[in-house]
Amino acid sequence: MSTTVSSSKTHPTGEPHPVWGGRTTPARASGKMVVGSFLATATRRFPDRESFFCVGTGRRFTFRQTNERCNRLASGLSGLGLRKPDVVAFLCNNRAELPEIYFALAKSGLVGIPLNYRLAPPEIVALMQAMGARALLFATRFAAAAAQVRAALPQVGHFVAIGEDRPDWTLGYEELLAGASPAEPVVEVEEDDPFYFNLTSGTTGLPKSYVLTHYNNSALGPCSEAFDTTSNDVIMTAFPAFGRIGFFWIATGVAYGARNVLLDFSPSEALRLIETEHVTMVNLVPTMAAMMLADPSLPGRDLRSLRALIFVGAMFPTPLRERVAAEISPAVYEYYGMQETGILTLSTPEDRVKQPESIGLPICFTEVKIARPDGGRAHPGELGEILGRSPNAVTSYFDNPEKSAETFRDGWVHTGDLGFQDEEGYLFIRGRLKDMIITGGQNVHAAEVEEAILRVDGVAECAVFALPDDLWGERVSAVVVTALAGDGTTLFAKVVEAACREQLAGFKVPRAIFLQEEPLPRTPTGKVQKFLLVERHG
Repeated sequence: MSTTVSSSKTHPTGEPHPVWGGRTTPARASGKMVVGSFLATATRRFPDRESFFCVGTGRRFTFRQTNERCNRLASGLSGLGLRKPDVVAFLCNNRAELPEIYFALAKSGLVGIPLNYRLAPPEIVALMQAMGARALLFATRFAAAAAQVRAALPQVGHFVAIGEDRPDWTLGYEELLAGASPAEPVVEVEEDDPFYFNLTSGTTGLPKSYVLTHYNNSALGPCSEAFDTTSNDVIMTAFPAFGRIGFFWIATGVAYGARNVLLDFSPSEALRLIETEHVTMVNLVPTMAAMMLADPSLPGRDLRSLRALIFVGAMFPTPLRERVAAEISPAVYEYYGMQETGILTLSTPEDRVKQPESIGLPICFTEVKIARPDGGRAHPGELGEILGRSPNAVTSYFDNPEKSAETFRDGWVHTGDLGFQDEEGYLFIRGRLKDMIITGGQNVHAAEVEEAILRVDGVAECAVFALPDDLWGERVSAVVVTALAGDGTTLFAKVVEAACREQLAGFKVPRAIFLQEEPLPRTPTGKVQKFLLVERHG
């Protein structure tokens, strides 16, 4: 598999850039928007303010300390012979070393692969091989996966272990820092330089990946400002920060000089920390909120510090949203976008009052339009595919020209989502193009059926999808998660069917309803993996 995509830089040796290739890009005459400047600036402005609280280890760091540790890591990696634009993979949970790695790579011009620790070791090996990784930094809890990388990829010459009980074939992270210089790295980093490979959630096979530049990650101002972020905020990063959403909140905290609480999510721990650390902002997916609502400690927690409870990643059912507003915080924000685009639209608490079913308005510097099947722009109220573009958007997938051509066309990112805008520009989502079920020649939007099912008392979550049908072509089918078991399931399926018949046209009513107690299979960002349900029930 090739390890080059098109771009503008060359390796210091004179060879083609291993990430970007050989295309030339005009130099910018303005100041540089590069990620390393976030931390350098915060250190000058807020040197003794707390930057990160590492919940798992109990350590707290100031911006000055974080910056020095990043510089030492950058120097240590340079001492191992790693130079811009070499590729460095890292496998780490939400702990203080994760932002240190991101910013050390940013200052060094090295290109990162933040690895999803939920992947199987063979998948990690395949990704590192495809992207040409030369080193792996990993938390010792993932030592077994790192050992498989070591056995399979001889080109990975450096293994740096974070934490105690490290394997004897690794270099210790703290030892690497202790022997390195705290001075700022002297490396020329440009806006168009690659910063890291981001991996999409994926629904089949290995996740798609794409290269995010320093510019893509530096243009976060409009996104952060949309939440009225200030240096007085306390951010909780509960999203796994191997993905773009988690890094966004790390970068936002640093850019604004706001304190950041890093944790591996658990509902009881999140609730405790909101109270004790006076957290003001946290980004969740609806599943996380449902877990917090079910936690027995919730009624006793003081959560009044929250001023922004922010959601993304999956459909947010109205009943769940209303419970969250009533029992956790009324300051519910919800935003929309792909990992490939960053935030496109935002619904504020005020927007929810005005347009309760909308996902909000485009934020500054983003554009959204609805496209007809022929490519023309749809009228207000007309359903079509949602297209977007923004400074945070990328323009291609890594080593995947076919998928790139499908998604990135004519300067727009084709999201694959169905929706419409009203006269004021408010966006309404109506499901996925791929979730369109055609049964007997009639179009059925899965999201519409899911919304009807979720109104039924006793339904925790559901997914609607198509199964093959000899007569109708496709059969509307649903998996419903409920606490019921045994003989009650047949009766409850009839209750769900009856509720659908009251709300939907007959051809939209599920012809097959499967009940289960276990949660739906989801990606790390909360999207239901419907292909697994099709495989199971098809």
